[in-house]
Amino acid sequence: MEIILKKDVIGLGFKDDIVEVKNGYGRNYLIPQGFAVIASPAAKKMLAEELKQRAHKLAKIKADAEALAEKINAVSLTIPVKVSAAGAVYGSVNNMMLADELAKQGIEIDRKIIACKDVKALGSFEAPVKLHREVTAALKFEVVPAQEEA
Repeated sequence: MEIILKKDVIGLGFKDDIVEVKNGYGRNYLIPQGFAVIASPAAKKMLAEELKQRAHKLAKIKADAEALAEKINAVSLTIPVKVSAAGAVYGSVNNMMLADELAKQGIEIDRKIIACKDVKALGSFEAPVKLHREVTAALKFEVVPAQEEA
């Protein structure tokens, strides 16, 4: 089933995207929740007209996302974690920890847009941050052992 998204749906698409989904997902979840409408020819025509009128707003949103991407690309985070005597990491570093560290740096973003698999080792890593459909930033972070206080 082809639908037009009315809101950003993480893992599916951004607002005003036309996407293909399974019938049950579209009819039972997306449409009743107000996340989407069926992509009929009339709805597609209305979407095209609306996008034409909002082109300058979309350009500003994209420019804001690019500015935020530059900030994120310039940041390098250091994440201290507990490690065993053998050097094994207790737990893992995930997108929630990265979002918290970014917030400490003054950059507030939703943790769900950070595409980071759980990191269970020491070293330097990079996580993509999807800020806009055309703008992706690379968040660099380093996992280091936490300093024990005596």
